[in-house]
Amino acid sequence: MLRALSSSIRSRPSELRVDGGASGNDFLMQLQADISSVEVVRPGILETTSRGAAFIAGIAAGIWHLDELPRLYRVERRFQPPRMDRSKREDLYRGWKEAVRRSMGWSGYGRP
Repeated sequence: MLRALSSSIRSRPSELRVDGGASGNDFLMQLQADISSVEVVRPGILETTSRGAAFIAGIAAGIWHLDELPRLYRVERRFQPPRMDRSKREDLYRGWKEAVRRSMGWSGYGRP
């Protein structure tokens, strides 16, 4: 995702904001920061999808204004990259791409 985003905007993101259950895993978040070489930012509230829907409804109802929302975002932790050397990161990324390639047919996706 970061590679596609970087290509489309012709710039590298300075941070990756995460949410959801997996974002509560410190090891996984540090690994993401290490492999991507981008700072990973975890909010205080992990389940932000429903919060985002509530904000959209609040904006539509006139409860909030769009410019108020950034101050409501609270960072719980920042994971700084990289903590591992470049060759290790590249090996892990190659392994990840191979795992994705091998798993493409498991659920019926990726089949010809």
